[in-house]
Amino acid sequence: MNFEEYRKYDAIGLAGLVGTRQVSPDELLDAALARAAAVNPQLNALTVDLEGEARAAIRAGLPDGPLSGVPFPIKDITVKMKGVPTGAGSRLFAGRIYAEESELIRSYRRSGMTLFAKTNTPEFGLATVTEPVATGITRNPWSLGHTCGGSSGGAAAAVAAGIVPAAHGSDGGGSIRTPASCCALFGLKPSRGRVSMAPDGDGWGGLAVQHALTRSVRDSALLLDIASGARPGDLYHVPPPERPFVEEAGRDPGRLRIGYTTRALVHGELHPECAAGVMNAAKLCERLGHHVEEAVLDVDFVGLAVAANTIVCTSVVATLEAEGAARGRPVEAHEVERLTWNIYRDMRDKPAYEFVLAQQAINTILRRFAAEMTKYDVLLLANNGSPPIPVGYACPDAEDLTDYADRLYRFIPNTQPFNVAGMPAMSVPLHWSADGLPVGVQFAAPVGGEAVLLRLAGQIEAAQPWFDRVPPEPFAA
Repeated sequence: MNFEEYRKYDAIGLAGLVGTRQVSPDELLDAALARAAAVNPQLNALTVDLEGEARAAIRAGLPDGPLSGVPFPIKDITVKMKGVPTGAGSRLFAGRIYAEESELIRSYRRSGMTLFAKTNTPEFGLATVTEPVATGITRNPWSLGHTCGGSSGGAAAAVAAGIVPAAHGSDGGGSIRTPASCCALFGLKPSRGRVSMAPDGDGWGGLAVQHALTRSVRDSALLLDIASGARPGDLYHVPPPERPFVEEAGRDPGRLRIGYTTRALVHGELHPECAAGVMNAAKLCERLGHHVEEAVLDVDFVGLAVAANTIVCTSVVATLEAEGAARGRPVEAHEVERLTWNIYRDMRDKPAYEFVLAQQAINTILRRFAAEMTKYDVLLLANNGSPPIPVGYACPDAEDLTDYADRLYRFIPNTQPFNVAGMPAMSVPLHWSADGLPVGVQFAAPVGGEAVLLRLAGQIEAAQPWFDRVPPEPFAA
């Protein structure tokens, strides 16, 4: 199968070819690896080669699941693959191998997918760009001089470049939606509790969730069907869906109440291209028959961000302290990036009650946020604060990080609140800047509202298709 034909299909389409014996899993893997060989040296999207394990799985006989034979890479953080290194984008964890496997990986294996590589991620998933010292910069196929986003940047670059039609990702503050926006992909962050974190606990106090980046809405929906479901001991639960999510992607959403805002929720002001993307999406939704009105949200988003960052930064301290205790000597500054070390240095002596106060503040603000969201079925707003930023602009290992928070929140002012609230949110590739850079538009719903988002996304995808709009080749410098 040549690349031109391979790229015509989403993951469901490729699985259909395997199911009708028009192509074999080995041939699909060959196509993915050939494309990776052609573009990964420029992009650095894939950082761990698992071809040997993938070929062995094919020889042993892949399960007859809904995506049998489809090549699929795993983000190199959070989830564990038995016997495979999980470096979390850090020199500190390079070569770290676990004896157990995450439930999500088991679900992916049961689906029949061929897990053939791991994708790049910033150290501990902390940055909104993918520029780790340990494994190098991942670049955006739409413009090699601009970020692919983070922390699922390697996954986004791999999908946008056509190595695969879909890839695993995770999202603790925008880490699926930000790279989806940067790379013109569909990126859904599910509700907290939709996808189990077993056998581990929660990530960043429940902010982090697992899912995927895809080119089609239906692929995201099917992958959510494959991944979702509670496991014994899970800390969070959401009601199971009424029907499979993949069916929702093709259903009529009805007439939705959609509130829109061109506000930057946490910090700064939106770039004009991002504001234009919101307004164009609002007009599209109105043409599709939805009730669209400007939303006024009386929520302390700055206070929410401050409290959430206390949770995240305390988690970083816990990671480094646990590593030091396990190996019998403290972690030192040269072993991690400057951002990680600065967080550790500034937070390690903070009193424990600050963590509790942060949780209490979050609970108070979220009650107001949830009440405000009941005004609408869906909230429409910008995903990122600007089009993709230049590589190096928000590097977490820069010598001078004094204005890092300002740069961070000007770029991602609107994603973290939905992680804190546990609400589902998606970035939809509906806008491009005047110079051809992707600008995703974000839609969010109350907790448990993935079905509503997928119905709307499917309707928008049919009205304004994006599947065939791909980066020009050769990739722009």
